[in-house]
Amino acid sequence: MTQEVRIGVGGMSCASCVARVERAIARAPGVASATVNLAAGTAVVRYDQATVPALLDAVRSAGYEPVLESVTFGVGGMTCASCVARVERAIQAVPGVIEATVNLGTESATVSYLPATVSPERIAQSIRAAGYEPATPEQRTETDETRKAQELRRLKSDLRVAASLTLPLLLISMGPMVVPGLDALMAKLAPKGLWAWLELVLATPVLFWSGRRFLARGLTELRHLSPGMDSLVMLGSGAAYLYSLLALTLPGVFPAGTVHLYFEAAAVIVTLILLGRYLEAVAKGRTSQAIRRLVTLQPKTARIIGPDGEIEIPADAVVPGDVIQVRPGERIPVDGTLTEGGSRVDESMISGEPVPVRKDPGDAVIGGTLNQTGSFRYRATRVGAETVLAQIIRLVEDAQSGKPPIQRVADRIAAVFVPLVMLVALVTFAVWLWLGPQPALSYAFVAAVSVLLIACPCAMGLATPTAIMVATGRGAALGILVRNGAALETLARVDTLVLDKTGTLTEGRPALVALHAYGMEKDTALALTAAVEHHSEHPIAAAVVADAKARGLTLPEVAQIEAEPGFGIQGQVGEQRIAVGARRWMERLAVSLDAASEVAERLGAEGQTPIYVAADGRLIAVLAVADPIKAGSREAIAQLRALGLEVGMLTGDGRRTAEAIARQVGITRVLAEVLPADKAAEVKRLQAEGRRVAFVGDGINDAPALAQADVGIAIGTGTDIAVEAGEVILMQGDLRGTAAAIALARKTLRTIRINFFWAYAYNVALIPLAAGVFFPLTGWLLNPMLAAAAMSVSSLFVVTNSLRLRRFGQATQGSRQLAAK
Repeated sequence: MTQEVRIGVGGMSCASCVARVERAIARAPGVASATVNLAAGTAVVRYDQATVPALLDAVRSAGYEPVLESVTFGVGGMTCASCVARVERAIQAVPGVIEATVNLGTESATVSYLPATVSPERIAQSIRAAGYEPATPEQRTETDETRKAQELRRLKSDLRVAASLTLPLLLISMGPMVVPGLDALMAKLAPKGLWAWLELVLATPVLFWSGRRFLARGLTELRHLSPGMDSLVMLGSGAAYLYSLLALTLPGVFPAGTVHLYFEAAAVIVTLILLGRYLEAVAKGRTSQAIRRLVTLQPKTARIIGPDGEIEIPADAVVPGDVIQVRPGERIPVDGTLTEGGSRVDESMISGEPVPVRKDPGDAVIGGTLNQTGSFRYRATRVGAETVLAQIIRLVEDAQSGKPPIQRVADRIAAVFVPLVMLVALVTFAVWLWLGPQPALSYAFVAAVSVLLIACPCAMGLATPTAIMVATGRGAALGILVRNGAALETLARVDTLVLDKTGTLTEGRPALVALHAYGMEKDTALALTAAVEHHSEHPIAAAVVADAKARGLTLPEVAQIEAEPGFGIQGQVGEQRIAVGARRWMERLAVSLDAASEVAERLGAEGQTPIYVAADGRLIAVLAVADPIKAGSREAIAQLRALGLEVGMLTGDGRRTAEAIARQVGITRVLAEVLPADKAAEVKRLQAEGRRVAFVGDGINDAPALAQADVGIAIGTGTDIAVEAGEVILMQGDLRGTAAAIALARKTLRTIRINFFWAYAYNVALIPLAAGVFFPLTGWLLNPMLAAAAMSVSSLFVVTNSLRLRRFGQATQGSRQLAAK
């Protein structure tokens, strides 16, 4: 059957562009015709066997980019994995949809589509036609919490009605069996037939009012030939009610001994499942607290400095360049650079670290962080969706809406599970009716209803998304951002970690790490050295000057500066001629280095660069400049090795320096003198050995290696977050976050596996019990009411088990806070 699709094509500018795109599409297998319109920027393609992704590839092969868009809808009314599969099928059936990913935990659908072919409204219509309620991104942002709160209130109200009617119904139907004398008392009060009619009166509102959601959605599911949880509940409770209604009004149509009332079973089934849904909704609400907490950090207003003084405006109205006043105790509205004043700012929402950071003019400040002690002004640089907080929220939302591979397998299983259960229930009914003891119809009915209720796939649908939601939210609180659920699963499986050196293990900038003076005080030697180095632009010179200023030293005036590139620099300081430089500079100036030979050799062995200082031809000091190891790097390597990972280091530095750094942090596998372009090849070589590799780098010059690795972990800080190339991002630049990220990923995957084990083992174990397989040996036959209760318990177990991830890292964080104090 021929189909038609419209593809937006970007980059076309002339008739030859049109011809090139048309030829490229026409060559794709299965294409009947392709017509490209330059003015509209679209290609209309008619095809019979081709796929839309193949058509998009054809456009790209011509050198142009197809216009794709993505939209996320809220989807109300989903309850299980079958609902997820049904919504995905409905969306993917719409012409122009490229991909649809539906997440039960976040109650959302993320859709990639061709805007030239289909609109978000059309996609929303397909969701509504499948029996669910869509919300556009704008509606979702505005009403998501309101909708969930209203649904919770409705569930609570329906549960109250159901419980208030079910309890007396249970007393009437079951009470005479367990309460001595109640049977006689009831007989005195009213005839037995009247009590039976009262059961009908009590059960009807429970089923048709409190349980209306199950009936409506169950009918929709069956009408679309895609049965799910609500179909099972509808069939189970509806069968119990209908059987009882016929037994009450037309008892003569039933075989002798099979006239029994199951009104209480129908009512209890609805009540218990409502109770489970209510508790599940409360628990699921807690899984997305991380996002809500991040959103509330963004201030609603900002105090900008205008020509007439301070003006308070909505934070959304701030534009780059505005100067904003922030007082003690206020949150910073948007990202910017401090221009006046100073303070300490609590950036724990970004870094996970509790210690406030000192901010002075020129320092960057981040929107949503909390100003503590001082008042300052700053100039806005990033606003709206460009702020770090907005990017974090977007990353966490994307991670929570994505699907790791383990969930896709579960979705495929769940899609066939419910029809299979209905078949098992039908077979169970037939076998009991054929082989069961008398009254066979009653036994067959009870067993079939129990099978329908016990096998609900609700727990399967919640197993992965709830764990991913809690884990990514907890990770964000600890300064660990995960771009998608697949990265979290892959990270849990890595066995080899490769680290970049500069900026990852080390600070990434040279610093003065040692000073040995000969014949004078260290501070005097440093002041003389810094005075001369102040006139050099070399990074090593900058490190020396910075250290001298940090010590509060006064630098003397220097005259007659002479610099020799590659050797050193010298100048006149008072009566002395001060020379600073490498060994070859001292040798050229005929300065004896015998007094420092042992020190220089030791410094070189430690990977440090010795710098010599002479005064009037006499050695007065040896300084060592190196890229210092980051605080926490040694501890991080120890933690990674404790996790069973093989840790290696890649660097462009010389082997001697690289091995010295590796020895200090505890790394045994070192690859030195590797060019940035070759880092990806080294990662690929490790993968060829069968290893699952994570690469940790700064995310800019290490981008090829980050992309090649199974998981790229970018060491980033604050405002650099937007340019990081990793799938996992450590906001605080602390390597210990890598060990925490891997430990969190492993715990998350273990939680998902436990969830799946419970969901599947529960069904495998209890479906035979519900079907009555053990009845001939033990006399066990599951009551439908117990089946409904057990089904709800399985879902609650999965959600509460996932919520345990919220406690991840609390002990470590507590110890860091104590250390900071």
